[in-house]
Amino acid sequence: MQARPWHSSYPIGMPHEAPIEPGLTLPELMQRSFERFPEQVAFTCGEAGLRYRELAQHSLAFAAYLQGLGLAPGDRIALMLPNSLVYPVALVAALRAGLVVVSVNPLYTARELAYQLQDSGARAIVTTEAVLPLLAPLRAELPLAHVVFANADELQPAGAHWPLARDAEPSDGAVPFGRALALGEGRPFAAPRIATTDVAFLQYTGGTTGVAKGAALSQANMVASTVQMLTWLDSIFPPGNCSCVTPLPLYHIYPINVALMLFSRGGTNRLLANARDISTVLAEFRRATFSILIGVNTLFNGLLASGGLRREDFAGTGTVIGAGATIQQAVAERWKAATGVPIREGYGLTECSPCVAFNVLGGADWTGSIGVPMPSTDVRLIDEQGREVPVGERGELCIKGPQVFSGYWQRPEDSARAFTADGWFRTGDVVTMDARGFLYVVDRLKDMILVSGFNVYPNEIEAVVALMPSVLESACIGIPDDRSGEVPHLFVVPRDETLTAAQVEAHCRANLTAYKVPRRVSFVDALPKSAVGKILRKELRTLQPAA
Repeated sequence: MQARPWHSSYPIGMPHEAPIEPGLTLPELMQRSFERFPEQVAFTCGEAGLRYRELAQHSLAFAAYLQGLGLAPGDRIALMLPNSLVYPVALVAALRAGLVVVSVNPLYTARELAYQLQDSGARAIVTTEAVLPLLAPLRAELPLAHVVFANADELQPAGAHWPLARDAEPSDGAVPFGRALALGEGRPFAAPRIATTDVAFLQYTGGTTGVAKGAALSQANMVASTVQMLTWLDSIFPPGNCSCVTPLPLYHIYPINVALMLFSRGGTNRLLANARDISTVLAEFRRATFSILIGVNTLFNGLLASGGLRREDFAGTGTVIGAGATIQQAVAERWKAATGVPIREGYGLTECSPCVAFNVLGGADWTGSIGVPMPSTDVRLIDEQGREVPVGERGELCIKGPQVFSGYWQRPEDSARAFTADGWFRTGDVVTMDARGFLYVVDRLKDMILVSGFNVYPNEIEAVVALMPSVLESACIGIPDDRSGEVPHLFVVPRDETLTAAQVEAHCRANLTAYKVPRRVSFVDALPKSAVGKILRKELRTLQPAA
């Protein structure tokens, strides 16, 4: 890559190009760690843990079980699990078998789950026992052929021992996870030939607008993102001697990227099943020292509000990484005062596997910047006509790099719109860049709402509300919120004057994951529209709700 403004801001010795090994796949990367760090602890969840040799053994057995079901490379397998020791076993097994991992939020409603399984064409799912009643009525309409479920003990073991119910009985055709492992141990496994161009993950996202689409992330994309971040964070990822507290769910691309970094260095990933339980997060800090903490602004804010943070808990911490949503200045400053460790903010997108930019380690504690582009990453800012804007001017951030996906799953038109004519990925984010190459997010081009780091799409909320007979029409926008960054605010034109906000909220709660439910519902006489009838969401911000 030719010299770019941000290269002068790189730490001394940082290469402009990440040392990405040609032809390397995720299974090969994992196999190297199995061989190099067999006795290191790979994952913990509470007091229970898995060493790399144990993870290698269990994942091989589960991969053999999946092959025995007739699943072939390229088939999709959904993982609908909370953070637990089941997750990495299922994830590594799927990748070793050449399957495509479809990450699913375990809190999804039946409608959301059915859509993602249908769209991805998933043939198998690994989930929890609690999800089985939700899944059962959907199976007749889905391509889903195989269901494996984990029980409560496997998800949250009480002690250091990880119990596996190897003799448990199937439930309505669903096979217990422990039994699947036992069956796999008696079967041969044939390692498939996997190419770097093969899809490794289908990560569902709406991009900048619209219904959720599966971003097809290849083996090469995921390896590139892993190596890029390792190159940047090399000093705090010593081989075999690093650990990360991971409160964020592994179905999100950000913690998956961190998990792969840890894996490649023989590190320990300390999973937390429920980050909403602040006392559990604080207890994990005190269980043992840790190298890294990852989180989002709302988590950091919640931990600060608890009053339970102690500087001594962060004595061995090299960095705290904040991404997924903008880190607020007040939160960053209060965090540094409470812990002594600054939050280093980064920026990424699902379509970029996800890493794009990161702040310099050892730099200023908080600048409002999302950092500079990562090694092997090129960016440019363009105006509405596609012309590159001068330094300091606002423009849409566009990206090129080996971590950038090739398109959305079975959506050629959406894929084409996601790129410029000359192949740059359009993020939909308006940013500025200073003379040193530091990027600053200004706004989003479209109407996506960012709730605690999760994308919420107005179209989906409006489609759900439209199912209510008492609603004539509705429109949703994001409004600022101290706790979540943004929350959905729904404007409703009622068909029936007896309709209440509580009824609308109850309907949404039954059909949407909790973070998508509007936090405010306002009734209006009409919605602002253009001459062709398009709702003008920007004008909703100045609309006065009816009394």
